[in-house]
Amino acid sequence: MLPGLGVPLLAHGQLSFGLGLALATLAVVLLQHAINLYNDAADWRLGADVEKFDSWVRVHAEQPHLAVRHGTVSLLLGGLLGLLVLWQQSQWWILWLAVPLLVLGYLYNAGPRPLSYTHLGEWVTGVCYGPGVFGCLWFVAGREMDAQWLAGSVAFAALAMSLLLSHQPPQIATDREAGKLSFAVRYGADRTRSVSYGLFVLFVFAIGTGVWLAAPGWQGGLLMLIAAGFAYRLYGVPPNPKRILVAASAFILLGSLLLVTAGLLLLIA
Repeated sequence: MLPGLGVPLLAHGQLSFGLGLALATLAVVLLQHAINLYNDAADWRLGADVEKFDSWVRVHAEQPHLAVRHGTVSLLLGGLLGLLVLWQQSQWWILWLAVPLLVLGYLYNAGPRPLSYTHLGEWVTGVCYGPGVFGCLWFVAGREMDAQWLAGSVAFAALAMSLLLSHQPPQIATDREAGKLSFAVRYGADRTRSVSYGLFVLFVFAIGTGVWLAAPGWQGGLLMLIAAGFAYRLYGVPPNPKRILVAASAFILLGSLLLVTAGLLLLIA
């Protein structure tokens, strides 16, 4: 959901079709849910993440084929909703960007050697969630490729990779046994945590930069100060998915609050 909230923030509230963005964001949530299910099923079959207590395969009585069916339903619903939005807004050209990235996301989990088990896993994640998810939502909202698009794409690519890296250290042993060449397997837990933190810092400052580019002034400057505060607050704290997600959500919500406050001040003036 965060890329969908990031679009109006970086666009400084200047959107042509808010309902389309909301529905497209819901479609992304359904597609992401499908990817999570496929990922858990693939890991279960290949012997990785078997210690993961919140795996969707466990929810489905340790039957990975049931998780795959669940994921397929979510994939179809998300895909149909996304197509509905593109049809409603006559934006079929976005499919030229979205479909290859959906295929890339599928290959991330598919087959005997998914991309998530190779050196490309982290890079695929960044491409799919940066210029992929955020970038396409930006276009759905009626915006063009500009500096804010670039800032948002970098920000959400960094956030996605930060989240991915933050959950890898506890799974190094099982990932190595399963032949998964994750970043943590290749470089160790300490370096993985450091890079995860660095990517989160890149996320907050890229968002701050994008807001400043959209509306140079006190909003962008204040958000940059808040970004520095988040970076300082998390320094030295071992990153994990919960910390990263809570911090990222709080930062986006604070930025959105600044946007609303600026609008109200403008109305009063």
